Amino acid sequence: MKEDSKKIQGIRRGMYVEIASLLYNIAEVAVSLTAGFMTGSSALISWGVDSIVEGNSAAFMIWRLNGEVQGIPEQQVLKRKKVALSVLSLAFTIAALFICYEAIGKFISGEKSDMSWWGIGILLVSLVVNPLLAWGKYYYGRKTDSPTLKYDAIDTMICEYQTIVVLIGIGLTQWQGWWWADPVAALLIVPYVAWEAFEAGRDAWNVNPTRAQGENG
Repeated sequence: MKEDSKKIQGIRRGMYVEIASLLYNIAEVAVSLTAGFMTGSSALISWGVDSIVEGNSAAFMIWRLNGEVQGIPEQQVLKRKKVALSVLSLAFTIAALFICYEAIGKFISGEKSDMSWWGIGILLVSLVVNPLLAWGKYYYGRKTDSPTLKYDAIDTMICEYQTIVVLIGIGLTQWQGWWWADPVAALLIVPYVAWEAFEAGRDAWNVNPTRAQGENG
C-alpha cells in the first residue's frame, strides 16, 4: 500500500509538470504565431504549429495521468492512451502538411521575413524552460515506471533541437541576408513531426484495451 501511495504521488507530480508544460506551450503558441504572421517567418510559424501539437500532447497526458491518480480501471487507462495517441497522430500529420505548405510557399515567393525580437525572445526563453520540463517529466517517469512520461520528456528535448534550428535560420536570414534559411529551418522540423505522426499512429494501433493485464505506461 505504501508503494502504491508513493507511485500515485509521483504520478500526481508528473501531472503537475505536464500542466506547467501545457501552460508554457500556450505562451509559445501565442507569441510565436503572432510574431511569425506579423513578420512572415515560416520558421516561427512552423515552430508555433508544433507547439500547438506539443500542447495537445500535454493536455492528453494530464487527462490520462489524472485517470491513474483517480484509480480508474486499467482498461479505461488503456482506452485513454489509445484516444490520446490517435489524436496526436492526426495532429502531427496536419502539422507536417501545414509546415510544408508554408515553407514551400515562401520558397516560391522568395520573400524575406522581417525581424521579430518577440519571436527571438520566446525562442531564447524556451532554450532554458524546455530542458527543465524535460527533466521533470523524465524524473517522475522513472520514479513511477511510466514509459509515456519518459517518452514525453524525449519529445520535449527534441523541441529544444527545433528551437536551436529555428534560431539559426532566423539569424542567417536577418544577419546574413539568406532569405531561404528561414523556410529551410521550417522544413528541417518536418521529418521529426512526420516520424512522430507515424509512431503515435502505430502505438495507438497496438494498444488493445481489452487486453488490460500486463500493459502499463
